[in-house]
Amino acid sequence: MKKTFLLVAACALSMLASAQILEIVSTQKIATPKGTEWKVAGFSPVGDYLLLTDDGNSGLVRYELASKQLETISEAMGAGWAVQISKDGQNIVYREMAIGDDKLVRHDIFKHNLKANQRQMQAKAQRDMSNLVDKTANYSVAINEDLHMVLTRNGKQIVITPNGAEHAYNWASISPDGTMILYYVSGIGCYVCDMQGKNVRFIALDCRAPQWYDNNTIIAMADEDDGQYLTASAIVAYTLDGKHQILVNKEQMAIYPYAAKGQIAFSNAGGEVFVMQVR
Repeated sequence: MKKTFLLVAACALSMLASAQILEIVSTQKIATPKGTEWKVAGFSPVGDYLLLTDDGNSGLVRYELASKQLETISEAMGAGWAVQISKDGQNIVYREMAIGDDKLVRHDIFKHNLKANQRQMQAKAQRDMSNLVDKTANYSVAINEDLHMVLTRNGKQIVITPNGAEHAYNWASISPDGTMILYYVSGIGCYVCDMQGKNVRFIALDCRAPQWYDNNTIIAMADEDDGQYLTASAIVAYTLDGKHQILVNKEQMAIYPYAAKGQIAFSNAGGEVFVMQVR
């Protein structure tokens, strides 16, 4: 309770230091089992469940917000990295990693349907992570083995490198209205572009693991390290026209935010999970 109170107080104080984009209504710590540490891997667009993984992205667990029940989706290595959730929240697409005799990492891709409680293999032993998409989606974007973005539009795939093919891309996602792509260029910063990879717009350097909150607002983490360990990390919001807000200050070591229906979920370096109500 003390940590949660301090986090809420810190969120309120942070509003004084930056422009207000979102109004923070409350912040609540999620009651996960004692002795466990989690990192948020996804938030259902419907806002009814979180996906959790461990610090190394091994395993994938669904946490139902209403019932507070945990359901294991996968225990495999890599299952918590770059998970895709369908717009209705019913399908979860994830990977299971394995290292072959040639020492190369390959991925089996699965789709888990919550309504039927069934999982189906989408692709086996893949090196190219562009297969990590929901095949039923009209538009989706993923990162391939060359760390370039692969855009799938109505079943057709194209590679796009808006900032040049020499760069490594990460954390790519499409805006809710399907008109823009949000992504991070390693060592350079966060950007958006249109669906053709044109009209590139810089957002910020300290805007890692970016996610869309709405069509005009991006949430992300602004983290710092000493070359080996995380030393500070804030949750921040940016608008496309340049406004900036600190939602959780850096002393709270908050990481990997995800948004859904007026809520922002994130974890901290201690493996605690929080859901912030905003408007």
